[in-house]
Amino acid sequence: MLCRFSELRDREVICVRTGARLGFVCDMELQSPEGRVTALIVPGKPRYLGLFGRGEDYILPWECIARIGEDVILIESDRGIRRGKRTKKPWFA
Repeated sequence: MLCRFSELRDREVICVRTGARLGFVCDMELQSPEGRVTALIVPGKPRYLGLFGRGEDYILPWECIARIGEDVILIESDRGIRRGKRTKKPWFA
């Protein structure tokens, strides 16, 4: 299946074990120079109607992804999921 990143952003991420809806993909981590996708990033939940920012992001390692479907992305395990803030790095670093 050929898929663009813009299409992944429209898919919701759901944990198969707990049934938790984590949100929608907003970013991805790439390993340079190979160009291999290592993780998908889902933004954290908004705090108090979004007025106080968001919680920490979900960083989903590629190995945790069970299936990428037409509407959703299913993850098998919450063991490898990290929580953290995205770091802004220059594109040339």
